[in-house]
Amino acid sequence: MSGTREALPDLAAMAAYGARIAARLQAGDVVSLTGGLGAGKTTLARAILTALGHAGEVPSPTFTIIETYAAPPLRLAVAHADFYRLEDPSEIAEIGLDDYREGAVLIAEWPDHAGGFTHEAGCLDITLEALGESGEGGRIAIARGGADWVGRMP
Repeated sequence: MSGTREALPDLAAMAAYGARIAARLQAGDVVSLTGGLGAGKTTLARAILTALGHAGEVPSPTFTIIETYAAPPLRLAVAHADFYRLEDPSEIAEIGLDDYREGAVLIAEWPDHAGGFTHEAGCLDITLEALGESGEGGRIAIARGGADWVGRMP
């Protein structure tokens, strides 16, 4: 997996980074978002969804586990998942994750709780690290792309 590092000093930089990711997404891709609580995973997911054409609120799927967004109006269908509450990766079969993923992009928060996706060629794995106490120094995004991301890294 090839990798990049990106400084994200503020919300505008996060929005621009999300837009660059969105512009490169294809059906079947996974955007795997890791980082501690408050690292900016949901903020980046919202930026990607907005850039794909979503207008309005983007609720965190912490309690629903998966929120879906249709195409149209989005350029691509998206399943936005937050696996934080899963206790075992086998639970993703119970919630029917494969059905949500068909023909769609998966944005996965806390992917390790679902067994991870980095083994997939279409996975863009992004680790967000907060700088300074409570992230007031912005974020660093460390992105690694699977084989399908060669030549289209954000």
